[in-house]
Amino acid sequence: MNKPFTHPNALCESKQIGDGTRIWAFAHVLPGARIGRDCNICDHVFVENDVVVGDRVTLKCGVQLWDGMRLEDDVFVGPNATFTNDQFPRSKQYPEAFGQTIVRKGASIGANATILPGITIGTRAMVGAGAVVTRSVPPNAVVVGNPAKIIGYVDTADHEGQDAATPAQVTEPVRETSVRGVTLHRLKNVVDMRGSLSVGEFGRDIPFEVKRYFLVYDVPSVEIRGEHAHLRCEQFLIAVKGSVHVVADDGRNRQQFVLDSPAIGVYLPPMTWGIQYRYSPDAVLLVLASQHYDGADYVRDYDNFLAMTRNASTP
Repeated sequence: MNKPFTHPNALCESKQIGDGTRIWAFAHVLPGARIGRDCNICDHVFVENDVVVGDRVTLKCGVQLWDGMRLEDDVFVGPNATFTNDQFPRSKQYPEAFGQTIVRKGASIGANATILPGITIGTRAMVGAGAVVTRSVPPNAVVVGNPAKIIGYVDTADHEGQDAATPAQVTEPVRETSVRGVTLHRLKNVVDMRGSLSVGEFGRDIPFEVKRYFLVYDVPSVEIRGEHAHLRCEQFLIAVKGSVHVVADDGRNRQQFVLDSPAIGVYLPPMTWGIQYRYSPDAVLLVLASQHYDGADYVRDYDNFLAMTRNASTP
């Protein structure tokens, strides 16, 4: 391995610098900082003592990492992105403990973004340039604006500028998707001068015995729901009013669906990571479930979900 390199005009006081890491001119790394292998610390970067940086991290010019920062492997931080560690700063007044900010593996933070203290940027999330992030960002989410809002998820059709599935595109009764086991369903729809009727039959159109239902409504547009998988429970989602974006993820493939008609449903089998977001103001989402509520059936941590799906696919 190549030894770490420090530019003659940089000041690196830490002895905990990984092999292959490069620290460029006018950067300053304090003694307590820990920086992993093959990182690129660009000009005018400042790294305080209680900071841990993983492997293959890029810190572009003008970035400061204050006490409490934790950056995992393969993180990218763009020029002049700003981290903070004190919600109520006063000169010469210090909190008992600084807020810890965590940036998970593979996440990217755009130029001039501002990250408030005590939050987590999820695995492979993307923070847009100039965004002001006031709350934790879910894994794979794309956020922009002030305050930052979710506009999509990486590696989905919507993120590429195409809606993955809208009612007009679903013409067959059941349509396969790119996500393992997830299917789109066109329900029977009758329209005449008296109004419209959509109907589905349990055991036929709904591919499991329903033991529970719940309705999600009055969701502020900035909120997201779901963000979990189930070990055993199957679910069937229908937007009975308004529109909702649904993301399904099997650990390898991720696809987004736009539910904006009572005649369209999406089936989520067990061990599918599901997210619902971008609710319209009038949205009502009906969720049919194959199991009674059981808190132990939930997988709420995305990294744990990925580990479980990898283990399940290993011979």
